[in-house]
Amino acid sequence: MHQPFHRLARPGHLRGAAFALALAGVFALNACSKKEVTAPEPRPVVAVAVHADGNTAPVTSLPAEVQARYSTPLSFRVGGKIVERRVRLGDVVKNGQIVARLDPADAQKNAASAQAQLAAAQHSYTYAKQQLDRDQAQAKENLIAPAQLEQTTNAYASAAAQRDQAAQQAALSKDQLQYTTLVADHAGVITAEQADTGQNVSAGQAVYSLAWSGEVDVVCDVPESALAGLSVGQTANVTLGALPGRKFTARVRELSPAADPQSRTYRAKLTLDNPGPDVRLGMTADVALSSPSSSPSSSPSSAGGAEGQHGFFVLAATALFHDGTQPAVWVVGAAEKASGVGTLELRRVTVTRYNERTIVISQGLKDGERVMLQGVHTVSAGEKVRAIAPLHPEDFAS
Repeated sequence: MHQPFHRLARPGHLRGAAFALALAGVFALNACSKKEVTAPEPRPVVAVAVHADGNTAPVTSLPAEVQARYSTPLSFRVGGKIVERRVRLGDVVKNGQIVARLDPADAQKNAASAQAQLAAAQHSYTYAKQQLDRDQAQAKENLIAPAQLEQTTNAYASAAAQRDQAAQQAALSKDQLQYTTLVADHAGVITAEQADTGQNVSAGQAVYSLAWSGEVDVVCDVPESALAGLSVGQTANVTLGALPGRKFTARVRELSPAADPQSRTYRAKLTLDNPGPDVRLGMTADVALSSPSSSPSSSPSSAGGAEGQHGFFVLAATALFHDGTQPAVWVVGAAEKASGVGTLELRRVTVTRYNERTIVISQGLKDGERVMLQGVHTVSAGEKVRAIAPLHPEDFAS
């Protein structure tokens, strides 16, 4: 006789079925809760709209010094003791003016000795010439042997050579006597004194430094970051600390081909146009160099377009990021009108100059685009952000 179905089911089987139903309910609740999760809120980032400065080229300002184009040391061509100095530091001298003297005693004695030797050689030459004339006359009459005439001719040639040698030595001694007087070979200004009265100096040792009159240079040291925008013939604006309110123009005359081994800078010399008498040597100056602007035919940046034609963008250095090895910035895309949310884009740029707190960008940005200024290492491309203005805008000013 068959038993009813409920009697065949065991209590363990009922408990297993209940557990399975409960577990299924849990999974169903989890699935519902996942569907109800909302998207994360856009991150607020500090960003500003950039605008071109309107300049055709960025300006590099460099400290400089006013110097004479030509400056030479004045030195004696012979050694001796300085017994007189006629000019001092800062004096203006003329071409041919005597500036110092050496003790001429030794040079005078050498000149007198050389002159005496010249007189003796001249006497010997005169005697040898007379003897040669007599022997030549006697040789025509066959009164002397040919060998005697040869000896007389030889003595005459030797006397002539000795006379010439003595004449050259006398001229050299005379020049050395003149060299005891130091003469300025150009008009200019005495800018340094390297020897004093009573001092023994050697030949070629500098006594004064003479800055020539005429063209005036402005000399500055150019760092590597500004070297690419500098070339010979380029114009620049110069201001002098001693002459406030005045501006001078200068042209790059010379640019060193090699860097200084210690400062790693390149020496540049600029010639001032119409400096005027109030521009004094040694004045401190400030040189504003304008780099050549990018041409329209130059290859555009990754953003596309020759933005440098309309000016350059000055940003805070904190905005700089890198896309691989290339400099880049984070650009906030156009925001939706309703939410104000934009998408981040990593944009490669061309940095023309690196300053202490700012960078100058010539290509890669467009006027009015918003650039992220802070936290550039905490975001990723394609991220949704909401741009907010900096709390202290002056901290990001150029």
